[in-house]
Amino acid sequence: MSSKTFPNLKRLAQNMRDILGDKKGYLLFAYNGTGKTRLSSAFKDLGKKPIRGTDEKTADTLYYNAFTEDLFTWNNDLDGDTDRRLLFNKDSRFFRGLDGFAIDTRIRPLLDRYADFNFELYFDEGYITFSRDVKKRDSVVTEDRIKVSRGEENIFIWCFFLAVAQLAIDGETAYEWVKYIYIDDPISSLDDNNAVAVACHLAQLIKSSEMKVVVSTHHALFFNVMYNELKRDNTVKRFLSKKGDTGRYIVRDTGDTPFFHHVELLKQLKKVADSGKLYTYHFNILRNILEKTASFHGFDKFSACIKQDETDVDGAVHLRMTNLLSHGAYSIFEPVEMVEDNKRIFKEILDGFLETYKFNTELFGDE
Repeated sequence: MSSKTFPNLKRLAQNMRDILGDKKGYLLFAYNGTGKTRLSSAFKDLGKKPIRGTDEKTADTLYYNAFTEDLFTWNNDLDGDTDRRLLFNKDSRFFRGLDGFAIDTRIRPLLDRYADFNFELYFDEGYITFSRDVKKRDSVVTEDRIKVSRGEENIFIWCFFLAVAQLAIDGETAYEWVKYIYIDDPISSLDDNNAVAVACHLAQLIKSSEMKVVVSTHHALFFNVMYNELKRDNTVKRFLSKKGDTGRYIVRDTGDTPFFHHVELLKQLKKVADSGKLYTYHFNILRNILEKTASFHGFDKFSACIKQDETDVDGAVHLRMTNLLSHGAYSIFEPVEMVEDNKRIFKEILDGFLETYKFNTELFGDE
């Protein structure tokens, strides 16, 4: 399929379900405002069937989107300012069946990947409290009942969802109704480090299970990592856009090299290189761009796209450092900032690439 037009999101959602009949996953990129969240709701609603004799409906989709985050709300204790709680809506189907699973013990190892705060879950009462150990002089003090940042809150909710999703993947009786898992933009308010970490972890979860999974996002870096992690998996990759003001939607096959990847990623790399906030995993991203460019220009090795200069006449140092620092799974669970010499080498490789392969310079100006 090169492209296909749909009259509305419901028809697109049905097409996605049809494709998932013999595919394991569906990865979708769409810019904000295109209708990703409404698409996830349309997909979920297709699985709802009335239960005779009741006011309830069946369901077949465990989903994560903006509505999932809305299941959690803050009680900030405005009077005393000491007992801050994150409340959750226990009446939601999302939480049903969790009693007896000690879900907090399932959340903790997931949260430890991303955050340095702790939590206590009061399931019967329907709220969570947070704490953090803070070093003060020569001792460590625990600050209780704190309010975490929006990014930290989203990470916690994401880990809560992952713990529930794992129950569905494991076939636990309480979640036998789950046939699909639909995830829409799990990385709102997250920095690039956590965005890459979430993408890698989610890709591993998809590859290790038989559950049908849909992932949609507007985040180019997140999509790029997911795309490459799932490259050899039985997953389709699509780009969603609106067809003008017609109310119709176009879905395109991203092809082997999604057209928006390299431009968006180069913007990301140029931005972090200029700021000096470079981590070792940025070499993974740079190498990916070099490999795609080499393939496009007919070279067998990405080293052909590393410009030689007076600091590295034969290109051996730049090639060796790219190989060394891009080895492994992104080094994202414990991101390590580059030392100054490696930052210099990274900038030399990136600047040389941009000098050799001309891109619109306006792309790298102030947005």
